[in-house]
Amino acid sequence: MAVVLTVLVLFLAGFLAGFILLVMGAINFDFSNSEIPPGVNQPAKLRIIHIILICTAVVGKILENIGICTQVNFVRYMQGRKTLGADAKLFIKDLWFEKVPVRIYQPKAPSASQRRGVMFFHGGGWVFGSLETHENLCRFIARESESVVVSVGYRLAPEHKYPAAYEDCLNATQHFLQHLEHYGVDPARVIVCGDSAGGNLAAAVSQTLAGRSDFPKLRAQILIYPGLQALDFNLPSYQQNRGVPLLFRERAAFFALLYLNGDALHMQEVLEGSHIPPDLRLKYRKWVSPDNIPEEFKVRGVKPLGPTDFIAEVYETVKRFCEPMLCPLLAEDSVVHQLPESFILTCEYDVLRDDGLLYKKRLEDNGVRVTWYHLEDGFHGIISLYDYCGFSFPSGKRGLDSVVNFLKSL
Repeated sequence: MAVVLTVLVLFLAGFLAGFILLVMGAINFDFSNSEIPPGVNQPAKLRIIHIILICTAVVGKILENIGICTQVNFVRYMQGRKTLGADAKLFIKDLWFEKVPVRIYQPKAPSASQRRGVMFFHGGGWVFGSLETHENLCRFIARESESVVVSVGYRLAPEHKYPAAYEDCLNATQHFLQHLEHYGVDPARVIVCGDSAGGNLAAAVSQTLAGRSDFPKLRAQILIYPGLQALDFNLPSYQQNRGVPLLFRERAAFFALLYLNGDALHMQEVLEGSHIPPDLRLKYRKWVSPDNIPEEFKVRGVKPLGPTDFIAEVYETVKRFCEPMLCPLLAEDSVVHQLPESFILTCEYDVLRDDGLLYKKRLEDNGVRVTWYHLEDGFHGIISLYDYCGFSFPSGKRGLDSVVNFLKSL
C-alpha cells in the first residue's frame, strides 16, 4: 500500500511539475512576443491580466488534448462563470428576440418621457464574449445614461461562421425596433453600440438599416475600438502595437479568419497581404491606406512596406472579406452618407486604432457628424475591464464616461 501511495504521489508531483513548466513556458513565450509600452498607465496591472489570460488558454489547451473539452469552450466557461445579483436601480430580464437570446436592462425610476434604447453587441473576436462577460458594462450604461439597454447574445464562431453573428444582431435590432412601445423607448432615439467585434457588428447593422424606410431610423452608432477591415494588417497601428496586450496583430487576423471560415488557415498570407488582388487593393486604397492616417499617429516605429505577391488560391478562401457586412470600412459612399450621428472611441496602443481613424475620416468625408474620443494611454479591451475583479483602469473609466455622456446628449 505504501508503495502504491508513493508511486501515486510521485506521479501527481511529476504531473504538477510538468503542468507548471508548460504554463511557465507558454507565459515566457508570450512575454517574449509581447510589449507593454511606457505610455500605458498601470502596466503591472495589465501584465497580471495578460498572465491570467495566458494561463486560462494553456489550461484549456491541456484539457482539449486529454479530451475533456475544447480550449474555446473552457475559456468561454471561465470568462462567463461570474454571475451578478439583482440591481437596485434596474429591472433585468432575459428574453428571446427572433430566436436570439437577449438581456434587457430597464431603469426602475419612473420617467416623464420615453427613454433612449441601446442595442449592445459585445466584443470577443466573434469567438468569445457573452451576455455575462459584458454584464457590468451594460448595467453601468443603463444606470448612468438612464437608457433601456438590450444586450445581444449572438452566435459565436467557429461553430457559427459569418454571417451568423451579423444576422443575429440585425434580427434582434429589427425586432426591438418593431416593439419599442413595449419597453417605453422613443423611436427617434435608438442607438446601436458595441466594442471590438461588437463595434464591427454595430457598424454593419447600422449600414444595413441606413436606407430602410420600414423601420425607425437609428439615432446614432457607438463604435468602441471597432475592427472594420481585414484587407491590411500592416497599417501603422498594426506595426506599432503588434505585441501589445490584450490583442496581438496575429490574433486579430486569427479571429477574423475564424469568424469568416471557421478556421485560421492562410493566416500568414493574410497578415502579409497576399490575399487581396492588386486591382481590389487599388480600388480600396482610397479608403484603406496609411495615407489617410494623420501624421501624428505615425511617429512610433512605422515602416513603409513593399507590395506582396498575390496568391489567388488564398483569395478564393477569403474573398468575402470584401463584403461590407464583414468589413464595414469598405461600404460605398452612397451607404456611408446615410449613416446616423456617430461616436468612435480609439486607443493609442491598439492594433485596431487605425480602423477607427479610417472610418472616422470616411464618415466625416460623407457629411456624417462624428464625436471622436481617443484614449492616449489606452489599449484594446480597456473598456470591458470596467469593474473586472479590481482590475479596471482610470483611462477605461474615462472612456466609458465619454460613452455615457454622448448618450445623454442624444
